[in-house]
Amino acid sequence: MGIALPFIAFLLAGAFAAYHRLRLAWWAAITATLLVGCWLLGANHAAVIVAAVLVALIAVPLLIPAIRKPLITAPLLKFYRRILPPLSQTERIALESGSVGFEGELFSGDPDWDQLLSQPAPRLTDEEQAFLDGPVEELCTRINDWEITHIHADLPPELWDFIKQNKFFGMIIPKEYGGLGFSALAHHKVIQKISSMSSVVSSTVGVPNSLGPGELLVHYGTQEQKDHYLPRLADGREVPCFGLTGPFAGSDATSIPDYGIVCQGEWNGANVLGIKLTFDKRYITLAPVATLIGLAFRLYDPDGLIGDTNDIGITIALVPRDTAGVDIGRRHFPLNSPFQNGPIHGREVFIPLSQLLGGEDYAGKGWQMLNEQLSIGRSITLPSTASGGAKMGAIATGAYARIRKQFGLSIGRFEGVEEALARIAGKAYAISALSQATAMAVDRGETPAVPSAIAKYHCTTMAREVSSDVMDVLGGKGIILGPRNFAGRAWQAAPIAITVEGANIMTRSLLIFGQGAILCHPWVLKEMKAAQNPDEKAGLEEFDRNLFGHIGFAISNAVRSFWFGLTGAKVGKAPGDDYTRRYFRKLDRYSANLALIADASMLLLGGKLKFKESLSGRLGDVLSHLYMTSAMLKRYQDEGCPVGDQPLLAWAFHDSVHRTELALSAALRNYPIRPVGWLLWLLVFPWGRRAQAPSDRLGHRAAALLMAPNEARDRLARGVFTTPGENNPAGRIDSYLAKAIAAEPVERKFLKALKNSDIEALDFASQLDEGVREGWITADERVQLEELRALTLDAIMVDDFDTHELRAASYYDLPQHKREPREAA
Repeated sequence: MGIALPFIAFLLAGAFAAYHRLRLAWWAAITATLLVGCWLLGANHAAVIVAAVLVALIAVPLLIPAIRKPLITAPLLKFYRRILPPLSQTERIALESGSVGFEGELFSGDPDWDQLLSQPAPRLTDEEQAFLDGPVEELCTRINDWEITHIHADLPPELWDFIKQNKFFGMIIPKEYGGLGFSALAHHKVIQKISSMSSVVSSTVGVPNSLGPGELLVHYGTQEQKDHYLPRLADGREVPCFGLTGPFAGSDATSIPDYGIVCQGEWNGANVLGIKLTFDKRYITLAPVATLIGLAFRLYDPDGLIGDTNDIGITIALVPRDTAGVDIGRRHFPLNSPFQNGPIHGREVFIPLSQLLGGEDYAGKGWQMLNEQLSIGRSITLPSTASGGAKMGAIATGAYARIRKQFGLSIGRFEGVEEALARIAGKAYAISALSQATAMAVDRGETPAVPSAIAKYHCTTMAREVSSDVMDVLGGKGIILGPRNFAGRAWQAAPIAITVEGANIMTRSLLIFGQGAILCHPWVLKEMKAAQNPDEKAGLEEFDRNLFGHIGFAISNAVRSFWFGLTGAKVGKAPGDDYTRRYFRKLDRYSANLALIADASMLLLGGKLKFKESLSGRLGDVLSHLYMTSAMLKRYQDEGCPVGDQPLLAWAFHDSVHRTELALSAALRNYPIRPVGWLLWLLVFPWGRRAQAPSDRLGHRAAALLMAPNEARDRLARGVFTTPGENNPAGRIDSYLAKAIAAEPVERKFLKALKNSDIEALDFASQLDEGVREGWITADERVQLEELRALTLDAIMVDDFDTHELRAASYYDLPQHKREPREAA
């Protein structure tokens, strides 16, 4: 023991310093103090001397800059420059366009939770709340989704007029231009509420307020463009669309074949300098009805009319619908969710240079403009739509599962159905928290590139999973389309949200970790910039500071990962109350795990990491679940830590950390360098994977919240349109829940008496008559059971039609020879 004691002291000092992220000098001082103590306690003096020499060999060259920089940093800088993957101009712009918020802390291995918990709670202004309570409420009462999706395949004219007159298209446009000037939170709340009634209407309202001419004009338009277009967009005189996606490049603006040539041409009777555009776009939302097209294309200037560069780059122009040569108006038909969506074509369409968005100064800056603003649209429209649909699905399906009975028992009492209800409840809670968190990030002035990708991918994916479970619980009620079906169209539309604004597969495998590993990492981007600094002396100075900060960071995360793994993250300082403190400790552990594996991967795989999409996707899942669970905990705190919400928080949290460990496990089991994977496994999972999926007992508690009136259920329903009406079957079912529960004791009493009787009445009304005569129930209780039968019938009833009502009349009215569909690009 006398020989081992100095080396144990050496290791303990290193582990302590690494865990607490102390500077190297502090580590050296602590270790030296411990070694002196070992000497005085009678440890083997030779062993103490050897340990002291080890400390000196590490500390002296690293603590003295005159030794460290030329002998260690300079050779490492040369090596780093050789292995540094080259960044294209498009990648550089993408990285520089995003900002970093709390997600950066999740990559740190030691998140500063105070930064998250001190952020202001979400709160609407009085004006925003009045808009939600007034025009949004009124709009929802006017929406009939069945008529929109089946009868008209469009919003009826009076709905279009209402939306325009109340400036729904102008939520993001400043008040000085006639818009509403709302916050991102208000934008989120509006879309969430509308989507609980109709995804077609929410898409129609959402698109002009996300990626499109309005948002781009606000940030980049010339004063003349703002003065002319923004008031017209705000009040609906102009309907915008944005033409980005094409057949051969998808939504990759850097690869689009659409082009414009700088040349002279005629505009409004005058010969002016402008651009001749040729383009082929598809999947453009609002294109069939748009009056103003934002168009992305590659600009060329072969004759040097505006500069000395031929390929100027990705550019955005404003093209009026009535411009000669623009072919627009036909529609796509996206999965029975007929929001206005269609192709746009044009060949040699001439526009003046004044139609370039931002003017000539912004020619070639389209990729930068799109990157800076695309994340804001992704942060709100699609996550908010997912939130509204999931919350409405949860509330209505919970009520339905209580009202609908099989074998004399509410179907929600069957454990199989209960499992589905628990998933619906927990995921609706998670989606709601995540979508609100990203909206709040926008309101804090962030350009949340990574959180927007997380929110877009996970909100839409979980919403599809919720929709699947809703359909399973509803059974036949869900698959028979008609005015009574509140779930069928949501199920049909789920893949649309998965696909648009960046396909989910690509978002997960390329964007979340790909951007996060560089943008959110505390050292990587700094090292890259230092290595590319043309000033050799300044570059060496920056690289030295960042490199050794990074080395200490990596050692710390290795120690923290191993310690948290050994202890199950059950000890250590953490914020929160007695209930949530354990959750924060778990997130500390997974943050350290993520940082450790990310560092190892970037160091050992270098530029090849971007092609390891499975590894990138799994590490992206870890970052995503860290961000999602953080959003849940923030929501829980902001709402006053309600005890009633704990089953929802617990289910969503445990599901998320279980998936986190599955992602970490899959990443390490399939690690490209097997010995490194084994070593990382020992540091991350010294006792193996321990996180479990939510238990059946927890699932029972979460499901029960959906099937009875309570404050937690009310909080989950907050922000969706539950007012019952002919146009709102989900709202009607929800409104029946309390009455159904109140009638259950009477129903049980009546059915028990009926079962034990010998009466011969077969129909329900006659049985009730007999029950009153026999004294099983009172006259008032009979009325209660009749009401229960009526509301149950409305809840479970499905629609039927005459055959001609289901035919697409406009198609069948055509002569046979004209019925062939036009070939699509």
